[in-house]
Amino acid sequence: MRSATTQLSWRVAAGGLLAVAALALTPRASHGASPAASGASATSPASQAEADIAPAERLLFMTPHLRGVAAQTELDYAMTLSHPPEKASDTVRVLVTSANNSGDDASVSDRTGKVSVPSGGLPCNPVIVYFLEHDIAEMEQLTGGQRRYFQKRVRLALAANPPITQVTSNANGKTVKARKIEIQPYLNDPNAQRFPDFVAKRYTFVLADDVPGGVTLIRTEVPGENNDFAHPKLIETLTFTGALRKLVPPPAHGTPAPPPPPNGPRASR
Repeated sequence: MRSATTQLSWRVAAGGLLAVAALALTPRASHGASPAASGASATSPASQAEADIAPAERLLFMTPHLRGVAAQTELDYAMTLSHPPEKASDTVRVLVTSANNSGDDASVSDRTGKVSVPSGGLPCNPVIVYFLEHDIAEMEQLTGGQRRYFQKRVRLALAANPPITQVTSNANGKTVKARKIEIQPYLNDPNAQRFPDFVAKRYTFVLADDVPGGVTLIRTEVPGENNDFAHPKLIETLTFTGALRKLVPPPAHGTPAPPPPPNGPRASR
């Protein structure tokens, strides 16, 4: 079982999600306590914390992207890694078990099988956290740095109020209106000299309301020499490829079949 700290890892962002997470772990004041005793004010800490969440954080982590998705729906994503001359691919699947993910039971799997994703109860599509956790594990492996450090840089970049741009995007052959967020977490990083090849690394998130699960594309790019993004050294992309409604499993052995509908066809004698 994951610790509370890990469970809340993607909630912790500068000035915004950090306060929300802390309040979620703070015991409630006793019933009947006065405002002074409970620390309440005209503007409550919870309200202030909500107000401090950057729009990019809210769009990525606090939006219920799985609302409107039927029960037993599989959302499929193609994941490709290009590290010239090498290239690898995988299929990432999100199974939405309950309608609208009302049971908070959506699961993620890839070629290794089911993957534990530390979403911390966030309402977002868990594929976002899956991609970021995967990316940070790669950064740790490629640079020898600490995953907590890379995670913090991404959180800070999202909390720094990056612009959200209105764009059009292709989602499985369909053109949709979408919103794009771009960040470069390691620019102006005082420790960037430890991993100079990744200083200009860029993260792109594209989300669309008309796409099941909300996520159209997530991409990271490490540019070539002189910040040449046209010829990147490393690019990893997760792209929405479709939604599949899975059949409900048949009743267990020995469970009586449901009765036929009224006036339905009768078996011949």
